[in-house]
Amino acid sequence: MAETAKRKGPGMSIKHVTCIEDLRQIHKRRVPKAFFDYCDRGSYTEDTLRANRADLEAIKFRQRILVDVSKRDTSTTILGEPAALPLILAPVGLTGMQHGDGEIHACRAAQAAGIPYTLSTMSICSIEDVAGSVDKPFWFQLYVMKDRGFIKALIERAIAAKCSALVLTVDLQVIGQRHADIKNGMTVPPEWSLSKLFDFATKPQWVAGVLRGKRRTFGNLAGHIKGMENVTQLGQWTASQFDTTLNWKDLDWIRSIWPGKLIIKGILDIEDAREAVRTGAQALVVSNHGGRQLDGAQSSIELLPEIVAAVGDQIEVMFDGGIRSGQDVVRALALGAKSCMIGRAYAYGLGAYGEAGVAKAIDIIRNEMLVTMGLCGVNTIAEIDAHILAG
Repeated sequence: MAETAKRKGPGMSIKHVTCIEDLRQIHKRRVPKAFFDYCDRGSYTEDTLRANRADLEAIKFRQRILVDVSKRDTSTTILGEPAALPLILAPVGLTGMQHGDGEIHACRAAQAAGIPYTLSTMSICSIEDVAGSVDKPFWFQLYVMKDRGFIKALIERAIAAKCSALVLTVDLQVIGQRHADIKNGMTVPPEWSLSKLFDFATKPQWVAGVLRGKRRTFGNLAGHIKGMENVTQLGQWTASQFDTTLNWKDLDWIRSIWPGKLIIKGILDIEDAREAVRTGAQALVVSNHGGRQLDGAQSSIELLPEIVAAVGDQIEVMFDGGIRSGQDVVRALALGAKSCMIGRAYAYGLGAYGEAGVAKAIDIIRNEMLVTMGLCGVNTIAEIDAHILAG
C-alpha cells in the first residue's frame, strides 16, 4: 500500500488512498522536510517511537466465524458525551504549519465525524481563531509554564471559548531532544536558508496555503505575553518556560481555575495513575508523548493493561501512542482503553489533503475498525475485550 503512494506521489487522488501510510507518504512529499520531520520523528535514537508501533503490531487477534455481525456499530461515549467512534484527535503542536489554518481544518473534520478535537497550547491558530470558526466546543491542551499569570489567563481564555475539557500534558517538564528538529533548524516561522528556499519552492501548494492562513506563529502566545513582540522572543520565552518544579500540588491550583472536565495526559506508571485518580480528574491518558520525550521508556500499549487493572474502575483510561489503523484502536480497546487518541495519523492526512485528508484518516480508521470487529465476531464497542485477542 505504501508503495502505491510512493509511486504516484503528490498527484495521487484521495480516492485511491487506502491506509494511513499512503497519507504519510503524500504528506512527506507535499510539506517541507522540517515540518514533516517535526510530525514524524521522535527523540534521541527513537527506540520508544519504534516500540509504540512494534508492540501494537505484535498483538494478534482471535478470528471468529459464523457469528451474526450485521449490526456493527462503533458509537460510544467519551467522558459521558456521545461519540461516533472511540477516537479523539490528540493535541499536535504547529498543526497550522502542516497546512494553512490546520487547527481549524482538523477541528472541523473531527466535529463532522462526531469525535472530539484537542487544540494544543503550541498551536498556530489561537483558541479564539478555532472557536470562531467551528460550531461546537472542542478540548484544549495545557502546558503549565513558569509564568503562572499567563497560564491562568490561558485557562480563562479556554473557559471563555467554552472548551469542553482541559487536557493537562504532564510529561514535558524537561524537553527530550529531537535530533531531526535540530538538524533541520526547525523554527516558526521558518528561518530561511538556500536549502529551505529550494525545498519550499518545490511545494507551492503548501506555501500558498500557509500564506493564506490566519497566522504563522504561536497563536495562543502572540500578543498575550508582555514584551514578546516577535517570533524570536516568543521562541526564547517558550524554551525557558517549561517548569521543572511542576508537581501534583499544582493541580489543586489548576482545578481552582478550571471548572470543567480534566484529563491528565502522559501517564506511564501505576503510582502516577493512582495520583491522577486522587486529583479528581475525569480521565487519564496512557502516553509517552508519541516517543518524543523519554527515549527508552516502555511503549504505551505495554503499560496499558496494568494501568487499567490498577485504576480503570475509578477513572476513564484513554490510550495514545502509535495508532496507525483501526486494528490498533481495537487492540487498545481490547486491553482496557475506553478511547484512543491519534496525532500523527491525522496530521499526515492534514499535510496530504487538508481538511479532506483528516476526514479520510478518520474514515480509514473507522472502516478498519468495522472490518476487524466483524472478523472477531463482535458488534459493539462494549463487546470488545481481551477475549478477541489470541493467546
